Amino acid sequence: MRKIAIIGGGAAGCFCAVEIKRRCPSYDVTVFEAASRPMIKLGLTGGGRCNITNSFEGVESLADVYPRGVNLMKRLLHSFGPSDCLSWFGEYGVRFVTQEDGCIFPESQDAIQIVQVLERAMRGFGVKLVCNKKIANISELSGYDAVVVTTGGGTARLLEGTGIEMIPDVPSLFTLKIADDRLRSLMGTVVDNVALGIARTRFRSHGTLLLTDWGVSGPATLRLSSYAARWLASEQYHGTLLVNWLNDSEQGLRERLAAMSKSARTVANSHPTELSDRLWHMLVERAGIRPDARWAELGAKGLSRLVNILISDSYPIIGRARFKEEFVTCGGVSLSEIDPSTMECRRVPGLYFAGEVLDIDAVTGGFNLQAAWSTAFTAAKSIASR
Repeated sequence: MRKIAIIGGGAAGCFCAVEIKRRCPSYDVTVFEAASRPMIKLGLTGGGRCNITNSFEGVESLADVYPRGVNLMKRLLHSFGPSDCLSWFGEYGVRFVTQEDGCIFPESQDAIQIVQVLERAMRGFGVKLVCNKKIANISELSGYDAVVVTTGGGTARLLEGTGIEMIPDVPSLFTLKIADDRLRSLMGTVVDNVALGIARTRFRSHGTLLLTDWGVSGPATLRLSSYAARWLASEQYHGTLLVNWLNDSEQGLRERLAAMSKSARTVANSHPTELSDRLWHMLVERAGIRPDARWAELGAKGLSRLVNILISDSYPIIGRARFKEEFVTCGGVSLSEIDPSTMECRRVPGLYFAGEVLDIDAVTGGFNLQAAWSTAFTAAKSIASR
């Protein structure tokens, strides 16, 4: 009887354990979890709703959603993609709903349902779960035929002595602190289609922006933080945020403003429908224009200042803040160490990796959990085939 050890009782670890036992019921599979119970983080994902995967229907390029690990994910999604994930959990009675943005949640809107499904499956297949057990180094598990590492950050000590290349961990998916009291005073304001960037870099994103009492949040901010995770860490989370409030070109915006100027006398009385009154007034003032000024008074210079603020507004970034209870990092085991067809370590036979321990991470929308399912499935399939 083969003995399999899984280090880490998160989503990837528990899923991998169940999949191994589904394929090989005679295998002895043990999950070691340092916390008092498994899958604590899974129960918090998606604001407690569990964004289990994504339809990928609106994804033009996988690189847009997987800033790191895109080539590996292209391969893995062919063997275990979103439809496979839904079918797998569907066998355990989970029903799903797909949002317009492609995010997929359990119909119950409860992440604990997914946790309980995996817990019941582990018990049903006889997976051994050992909590409050921190494995300091994989050498402790020398008696096992295969070891799967599915931990989050801080894995270097666990792999010490193996020579495996580790990419340093840095935070990803976070909100930005902005040093502008006027902007922060608009907390709660939402703008649906904004383009963001970081000055003097190529990092860009677009989507919904939420103004908060500390700065900016929302999908557009989180996506930008994912793309620029390493750069922002190297700059100690300081820089200049660029905002195109309408995600429009200069020419397109000039045409819109020209049309608005014909329907209202004052600048304050007419503004793009995407922007609230309070936000519009702030932007007009930032352009050095009185809100009660008439459109006819602006002239070419005044109009250019307003256009410039709308398409290239800038704010100083002074730090980062965690996104709700979730915490994602980029970094981990270098993908050059992994056989992409099996998730087995090239350097250490019998050692596998899945989930967050790998240098794979994604933007919000269920893509990170899909990476966990896909990598864990591939490792389980490989181990079972032996």
